[in-house]
Amino acid sequence: MNDSPERISLAGRIRNNFLAGLIICAPLAITVWLTFALIDWADSWVTPYIPQRYDPQYYFNITIPGTGLLIAVVFITIIGFLGKNLIGRSIVNFGESLLHRMPLVRTIYKSLKQIFETVLKEQSTSFKKVGLIEFPSPGTWALVFIAGNAQGEVAARLNAQGEEMMAVFLAPTPVPTAGFLMFVPKSKIIMLDMTPEEGAKLLISGGLIAPEYKPRKAAPTAVIPSPPEPSGS
Repeated sequence: MNDSPERISLAGRIRNNFLAGLIICAPLAITVWLTFALIDWADSWVTPYIPQRYDPQYYFNITIPGTGLLIAVVFITIIGFLGKNLIGRSIVNFGESLLHRMPLVRTIYKSLKQIFETVLKEQSTSFKKVGLIEFPSPGTWALVFIAGNAQGEVAARLNAQGEEMMAVFLAPTPVPTAGFLMFVPKSKIIMLDMTPEEGAKLLISGGLIAPEYKPRKAAPTAVIPSPPEPSGS
């Protein structure tokens, strides 16, 4: 029997080299394109409202990418700083009171504000854990992101059954922008050690990119020596 490795044809080598180059270049190119697209989008919104005397492009006579994005970041940071003091908070409350009087606008504003507060709040534990649940049938497991304990009326009605319920988000593959909000008993969730970022990579790649896992070593148990037996008289 001939155990020599099978020789790859010239076309096969070209194909393998092309795929290897594609794996290297495609993520880099897409990242660069998305970055410049975000910068151009921010510049197109902010730059037209910059007074000419404050616009660096007026003095240098060249287009400086990122000017609008930088000004937007500085402006939002200043608004956040002013919104924390008494005067700024009073202005924000007055503006919110006006929005709350508008039937359609107040619904949109309240929903968006609640979403941003939940996602961006520093003390929030939303989507900081990943787990597995049996879905869609017993013996079949799906990856979910843990949102936290069930709250409000949902918690009151479900916890009355004697089981602590958790809110989880079941996202589809490969685009986890939509999914299902599910309330699952805590005892039915297998908590994982992977981070949400690692879980997102596993989900988007369709299971091809699995994070490295090192089992936790059990802490050694201390051995307490038995007291010496009393010697006979």
